[in-house]
Amino acid sequence: MNKIDTLKIPLFSERLSLREFMEDDWAAVHSYASQATVCHYQPWGPNTEVDSQEYVQQVIQDAAQKPRRRYALAIEMNEAMVGTGEISIEDIHHQVGVIAYIVHPDYWGQGIATEVARLLIDFGFQALNLHRIYATCDCRNIGSAKVLEKAGMIKDGRLREHLWIKGGWRDSYLYSVLEQEWKREKFVIEKDE
Repeated sequence: MNKIDTLKIPLFSERLSLREFMEDDWAAVHSYASQATVCHYQPWGPNTEVDSQEYVQQVIQDAAQKPRRRYALAIEMNEAMVGTGEISIEDIHHQVGVIAYIVHPDYWGQGIATEVARLLIDFGFQALNLHRIYATCDCRNIGSAKVLEKAGMIKDGRLREHLWIKGGWRDSYLYSVLEQEWKREKFVIEKDE
């Protein structure tokens, strides 16, 4: 049995957990994914109820895949689902993963996205044996750029006209962290504690 067959989900921090999706999570997803402010920088949304139901069904199907490459997990805090955190294995041979997150706007500004990003990065290096983890964000999305920096990622640069979203080209910032950088940061944090 390899390491990936024995992964431990849910993932925990002091305030929240990342757990597998359940079918009835679609209503919680819809409560944020239907809001224009949440999906302003995203290629999807605002969601209809059917969109949110289909999203949850797709996530559950992806979780059953062998080998599994997508880990879209529900963010739970105080027994409420408040968003989604995701890490996907983009390239097995080169050990590359990508993270993403969405948080309900009622919980913005509380450091939740940063905690989620850190949990996903830890999971990617410890459990998925990744070498490099990256993320992109719209260059206008200052909040998301700050989250990625606080999570320990380094800005690699700007991807010009990277995505066609909602009728126009989007520039994206590219952030990444390498396994050796993550290990060095973990060592510094543990040494200071």
